[in-house]
Amino acid sequence: MDVDEVVQGVLAGDRRAAARAISMVEDGADALPLLIAGLFPSTGRAFTVGLTGSPGVGKSTLAASLVKAARAREKTVAVLAVDPTSPFTGGALLGDRLRMQAHATDPGVFIRSMATRGHLGGLALAAPEAVRVLDASGVDLIVIETVGVGQAEVEVAKEADTTLVVVAPGWGDAVQASKAGILEIADVFVVNKADRDGAGETARDLEHMLHLGPALEWPPPVVKTSTLQDEGVDELWDAIERHQKHLESTGGLERRRRERLLREVKRMVAERIREAAAAMLEEGALERLADDLVARRVDPYAAADILMGTIDEEAR
Repeated sequence: MDVDEVVQGVLAGDRRAAARAISMVEDGADALPLLIAGLFPSTGRAFTVGLTGSPGVGKSTLAASLVKAARAREKTVAVLAVDPTSPFTGGALLGDRLRMQAHATDPGVFIRSMATRGHLGGLALAAPEAVRVLDASGVDLIVIETVGVGQAEVEVAKEADTTLVVVAPGWGDAVQASKAGILEIADVFVVNKADRDGAGETARDLEHMLHLGPALEWPPPVVKTSTLQDEGVDELWDAIERHQKHLESTGGLERRRRERLLREVKRMVAERIREAAAAMLEEGALERLADDLVARRVDPYAAADILMGTIDEEAR
């Protein structure tokens, strides 16, 4: 498939074309700018929900339950599951997404795994582009399930319209929550595995912390769910819809998406500057600069000035 065929296939909702497009995104294909140029005008329609939280809280099973709830409401869904990177293959360790096999044959559901490739924020660097591909394919809802990496797991909040922070009974005290930074990123708190002892106490702890914090335009609701007993998912869906309506009525949805696009462009520019600086340096220059840093002959700020000076000279 050439780029035009991929673009037309994605826009037509063809799964094979969408899978090919996401592979191009992951691989950083040379034709990626052409691909995105063809898809970008048809994006901005899907609503994105991010699931984040520590390992073991049940994000995958909760994502599967959200897919089920969306399909019951006749919405098409795409799931982007960002998994740990295999040190041997560079691929997604949980690529089979065993917990979501019940939806594998549903034509209204598209499931794709991506590897983080060492990216500490929990989202692959290519994930925003993959979301764009899924958006252009015409789905109503995109669920982004991220790697559970504890305190570093905050980047999803920047890539989703609504962020669900998932915790489980026995997750820890208020101090740990504050250290992890989750109070700042959650649009909805989900106490999953609520069939276990301590779920009520965990929910009350969260509500207490929110009460002690600053007044918020949108106070995050706390929803208890049990995917094992199929309880609370409808309440969670209602909370997501309430947040979506709040964003739309206050202009928050447009602001979030605008900021998201600007951040992406800034990342692209920063990456291009880094690559350009590396290409412009004479052979061995970086090693000599590293020697000077280790010997304390230059400080990091001076070293950065040296690299920027190389770019300025080349620009002239």
